[in-house]
Amino acid sequence: MILSDPISDMLTRIRNANMAAHAKVQMPHSKMKSELARILKQEGYIKDYTAEKIGGKPSLVLFLKFSDSQKPVIQGLRRVSRPSRRHYVTSDSVPRVLGGIGTAILSTSSGILSDNDARKAHVGGEVLCYVW
Repeated sequence: MILSDPISDMLTRIRNANMAAHAKVQMPHSKMKSELARILKQEGYIKDYTAEKIGGKPSLVLFLKFSDSQKPVIQGLRRVSRPSRRHYVTSDSVPRVLGGIGTAILSTSSGILSDNDARKAHVGGEVLCYVW
């Protein structure tokens, strides 16, 4: 299956698994998705992630995080930059999601970074998504 936007597919799979209260979600593996998963773990939105071979194909498995009352930690995901409409920001205009409560994930010249890391490194780039 060929996808025109694999990042949107990843975010949709996470959103659907959250709504269905699944403990884990599986998707095709890529370096970009693995880096997004690393940022989600670093920011505390998921428990962990692993890269496995399932059925002979490389897969990325995310273990979702839930609060004590079984509410998902990820309240929302929004794709910002799409293949048809790219969204770039400078180092001075890195967005704050919900006044700093959420996280913007950027693709920069220094790799995939969260909004806080991009501000510290004084780099801008393409805004991939917002997570809150």
